[in-house]
Amino acid sequence: MEEKPQHSEEFEEKAKKRLKTRKEKAKKKRPEYKKKRVIVPIITAVILILTGIFLAIHSTFFQSTDDAFVEGRLVSIAPRVQGPVIKLLVDDNDEVKAGQLLVEIDPADYEVKLHQAEAKLAEARAQLNVTEKQIEEGGSNVQQSYEDVNSTKSKLDFATKDHKRYTDMYKEGIVSKQDYDNSSTHYTVAQANHKAANERSKAMQSALESHKAKAEAVQAEIQRLEAEVEQAKLNLSYTKIYAPQSGMVSARSVEMGNYVQVGQPLMEIVPEKVWVVANFKEIQLTHMKKGQPVLIKVDTYPGKRFKGHVDSIQRSTGAKSSLFPPENAVGSYVKIVQRVPVKILFDEDIKDYNIVPGMSVVPKVKIR
Repeated sequence: MEEKPQHSEEFEEKAKKRLKTRKEKAKKKRPEYKKKRVIVPIITAVILILTGIFLAIHSTFFQSTDDAFVEGRLVSIAPRVQGPVIKLLVDDNDEVKAGQLLVEIDPADYEVKLHQAEAKLAEARAQLNVTEKQIEEGGSNVQQSYEDVNSTKSKLDFATKDHKRYTDMYKEGIVSKQDYDNSSTHYTVAQANHKAANERSKAMQSALESHKAKAEAVQAEIQRLEAEVEQAKLNLSYTKIYAPQSGMVSARSVEMGNYVQVGQPLMEIVPEKVWVVANFKEIQLTHMKKGQPVLIKVDTYPGKRFKGHVDSIQRSTGAKSSLFPPENAVGSYVKIVQRVPVKILFDEDIKDYNIVPGMSVVPKVKIR
């Protein structure tokens, strides 16, 4: 029978020892593994409990939401008159101040219209001056005509009595035919003079009324022309477009030489003053009040907390204030927790930070 080599037996012996050593180590590790299996769930449970306690305490003193964003009143810049752009003084992202000139439209046509309106107004005023002088003269003429009528009436009355007296005396043969004829002539002339005086007075009164009517018409025309001049001045001033508020230029769509129309959007001004609109759940508003302090986290600046305060709480939910509020017409109803917009103002100066409308924020309101 063939014998095994000695080195083979040594190899088997070493393999058995290694296997035995591994088994012994494995036995020693089992208790530690069992301990870990018990400790890990306990630690996890403690963490969950502590987290729940923290959240409960936190919700007692603070309310926060991630349904919040920066809001501001964007101002659309549009011309009030049409024409070609001859000056364009700003570009996108330029900082502007309220009252700063942004765009100028060619004023030539509007200057001509203003001069034309002013010329018509001057002509109407000159015409009114002439008419007023005619009224003044007409008034004097009417007054004189009244005096003439009264004078001729007195002469007619005297001539009538005198003629009656001469008629009676002529019938009695006291006066001659010549004296009677003279009295008749005086009476006829007095009648004619009085009639002519009345007709002149009526004509002068009619002329005076005509002048007065003309003056009223001219005055109405002057008022219309004055309004036309003012409108022409306004249109001329509208050729220069100024920034209505301070802020940053955005969405500029106009270029030099463009012919712009009335109401055409040219650019927007993003305001310096912004605020936060946070949509809190209705159940979060129980203790929320105006004036409560707020810490505002802006996603753009994760390491910064801005101070603010609650300015106002909207008197209706966001759904109720939407353009198409939800309606329950089919009878089936599922209660949905509503959200109410809350306006939050910044208490600190944020000019050095690029915080613009539309940015996402997370406000935390201290309610106790």
